[in-house]
Amino acid sequence: MSATTDYSPKPGPAPVSRMLLAQTAFETRMLLRNGEQLLLTVIIPTVLLVLFSAVDIVAVDGPGKRVDFLAPGLLALAVMSTAFTGQAIATGFERRYGVLKRLGASPLPRWALLTAKTGCVLVTEALQVALLSVIALALGWSPQGNPLVVVALLVLGTAAFSGLGLLMAGTLKAEATLAAANLVFILLLLAGGVIVPLGKFPSAVQSVLELLPISALSDGLRSVLQHGAGVPWSDLGILAGWAVLGLAAAARFFRWE
Repeated sequence: MSATTDYSPKPGPAPVSRMLLAQTAFETRMLLRNGEQLLLTVIIPTVLLVLFSAVDIVAVDGPGKRVDFLAPGLLALAVMSTAFTGQAIATGFERRYGVLKRLGASPLPRWALLTAKTGCVLVTEALQVALLSVIALALGWSPQGNPLVVVALLVLGTAAFSGLGLLMAGTLKAEATLAAANLVFILLLLAGGVIVPLGKFPSAVQSVLELLPISALSDGLRSVLQHGAGVPWSDLGILAGWAVLGLAAAARFFRWE
């Protein structure tokens, strides 16, 4: 006599790991389909890299090709555009339209949702870094230094900007987040050592600008990739400090509704 097959349903949520991967893939697809996000995260850094490498608009510090100075700064800009500006705007409008509230009530844990957003940021940044590196190499870029130090700087920079982006998205209204995130992006692009060297600013302002996360990230990447320096501990320390403060504040003050 053959054994009976049990066709009774087994309700219950999928494993958290499967939900996390599915949500990360969904977040990444949504970002890559968003034309405004692609403009911010891919097109603007690429255009700036090609334009300022080819045209003598801003004087750079030190000898060597212009692209050697610009490439590290624009890698830092790519991290900021994705982890801070893009994530803040997207999360802010998801919060306004009730998407976060509904996802927060689903079987997907809230920590897994935030982890999925972080995974989406990392995937996007990997694509950005690969694209910008290929373009920079085609323009004659000659990177130096230890790749592991570069990865450490990028990861800490991502954590710092991600915490600040989530803090803004979780505390301000969506429209205010949209305006503030774009304004901060422009200000840090101009005053964060991305294109204009910090040495061009008055000495009284430099000490303040050097403490900004974009300045620490661009300076750290430049010291390694352009000058072949060792571990930039001061820049790593600044980024770690911003990461701890930003993520702690986001966890404390983030509102899901």
